[in-house]
Amino acid sequence: MDKEVKNTEEQAEKATPKKKSKKDKELEDLKAELEKKQDLLLRTAAEFDNYKKRTEKEKIFTAEYAKASVMKTLLPILDNAERAAEFEAGTEQYNKGIEMIVKQLSDLSGKLGLATIGTVGEVFDPNLHEAIMHIEDESLGENVIAQVLQKGYKFGDTVVRPAMVQVAN
Repeated sequence: MDKEVKNTEEQAEKATPKKKSKKDKELEDLKAELEKKQDLLLRTAAEFDNYKKRTEKEKIFTAEYAKASVMKTLLPILDNAERAAEFEAGTEQYNKGIEMIVKQLSDLSGKLGLATIGTVGEVFDPNLHEAIMHIEDESLGENVIAQVLQKGYKFGDTVVRPAMVQVAN
């Protein structure tokens, strides 16, 4: 009988580790699956965060582009009003009216974020200026703006219209 008890105990010991290893394998599989799910969740959250940031940048860019387009349509009005203000029209009221128009348009463009670019004495930058004429002038340095023929405008980092300038060589 001792042999039968020993055989039964050996069989029980052999059977028990197999059951534990099967449970351990299931547990490891479940842990691996959980890690995959957690990794997928983290990646999805990171992608969503990047998506939100990207769409916010695109929204800002679109709004800036729309404002720049509106301002571009107003520029000829501002140019004409400034040209008219340079000439004597005869009456004081006319001149005062033109000056008011120029001031109002300038204030409006400033409030919307439109900045003037291109001034005499500034170094020529092909990204901001368009050279229409060149002159030889010893008193000015090389590639320096000698005269602004038409003002340029910049909206944020976007050049709405480059300044048309005369450059000294």
